[in-house]
Amino acid sequence: MRAASPDRQVTLGASPTFHLPDFSGIADGVVASPEHEARLETTYYDTVDLRLARWGVSLSHHDRRWTLRIPMGGGGESELDFEGSTRRPPVEALDLVRVYLRGASLEPVARLSNWRRRVALRDGSGHELAEVVDDEVSVLSGRRVAARFREVEVDLEAGGDELLGSLLERLQQAGAVRTPRTPLYLRALGPTAQGEPDVAVPRLPREPAAADVVRAAIAAAVQLVLRYDPLVRLGGDPENVHQARVGTRRLRSHLRTFRPLLDRAWADGLRDELGWLAGELGPVRDREVLHERLLVLVGSLPAVDVRPAAALAATLAGHMEAARTELLQAMSTPRYFELIDRLVEAAARPALLPEASEPAARVLPALVVKPWRDLRRAAQALDERSPDADLHRVRILAKRVRYASEAAGPAVGAEATRFGKLAAGLQDVLGQHQDSVTMQDWLRSVATARRRAFVAGELCAIEARRAADSRANWPAAWHQLDRRRARAWMRP
Repeated sequence: MRAASPDRQVTLGASPTFHLPDFSGIADGVVASPEHEARLETTYYDTVDLRLARWGVSLSHHDRRWTLRIPMGGGGESELDFEGSTRRPPVEALDLVRVYLRGASLEPVARLSNWRRRVALRDGSGHELAEVVDDEVSVLSGRRVAARFREVEVDLEAGGDELLGSLLERLQQAGAVRTPRTPLYLRALGPTAQGEPDVAVPRLPREPAAADVVRAAIAAAVQLVLRYDPLVRLGGDPENVHQARVGTRRLRSHLRTFRPLLDRAWADGLRDELGWLAGELGPVRDREVLHERLLVLVGSLPAVDVRPAAALAATLAGHMEAARTELLQAMSTPRYFELIDRLVEAAARPALLPEASEPAARVLPALVVKPWRDLRRAAQALDERSPDADLHRVRILAKRVRYASEAAGPAVGAEATRFGKLAAGLQDVLGQHQDSVTMQDWLRSVATARRRAFVAGELCAIEARRAADSRANWPAAWHQLDRRRARAWMRP
């Protein structure tokens, strides 16, 4: 698997008569390689409605190899290669994007013949700093050329940033023009391939009804679950499971907050099934958080204690992998894909009641009042001796208020958005407390050998101090949230 970052790429358009310029002397000590030319024949596969392309995914076959590109959450893309000389897409690739296909079949949608010219620029030690790629593309329809276009791309490697200005100057002097970066296959497929995915967040009108806001909030949460499904399957980055879990939690929270505007049986049934998915995602995410936290803690220990602490981290990594295996098994079941079908339908057509046709600015503030009152009641009942579980419950309620306020913000105004940020601040402080408590519980459960038990005790002491700090800090975050001015936008 390879990761590519669009931040390291610059695209230019060019005419059919364009020629790559001479790059010699582009910078002191930088040598340009001779032009390397090659013919590339690539066939792209997608559904009839270009479902993969609209999610930013591409599946192509070239020279006895399949390539699957999946957008990464933080930008860039994951690129995976699969051996295969046949024209049937590999099962391993299909499994990664099954959440987008949902039973739809794949077929060839574009065939590109590309005459590629490549020049590499290297420093004195032979390290590649950048490459310039000139693609002369023919879009084929049978034996006929349906379209042609030309594109020049500058790809920067580590240490090559200082070359960009000079490279662009020479390319533009040769006739190339800066253009927005659009993958070649998307240009070949046309505007439909660059449209919204089949789960899209609708734009709110200037004066939205409550139904508009609810529909947008549900669609945004569903989109998050679907966008991170392939990345969860790939693994490697803990943020992927985190984002899928956030999407699930947001959706469950919306179904609760907006329940007065939704068919009760529909909302509760979907929320219950989402609870099952959240229960599968939770153990993986919780162990990932603990593992990251434990690795940081190990760095604070005396050198003599690092080895047994590393053994504890290895044990936790094993628990994390076991939970991940169970998650992937759950995500391969008919139950999971039936839930995905229900989520896609919910994003497009939530079961709204007639009351949802009222103006959002009038209806939504009152709906946030109930989760706010639940939070306020629980927070005011806390004191310095309150059990850890009570603080954890306040954190959950703060998260519910945050999600409700953020959903209402686009229709109600900046006051709701700011309130959501204050709720997030309280949630973060109490989250640190819960992480400390959970880490202490786990350390006590696994520390059996004497040496490991001693080190686990050291780590528990560190976490106990952190938990005490969080207990001391949460009231300040709460008072910011509980100010009358901050919550004035809500009308009981």
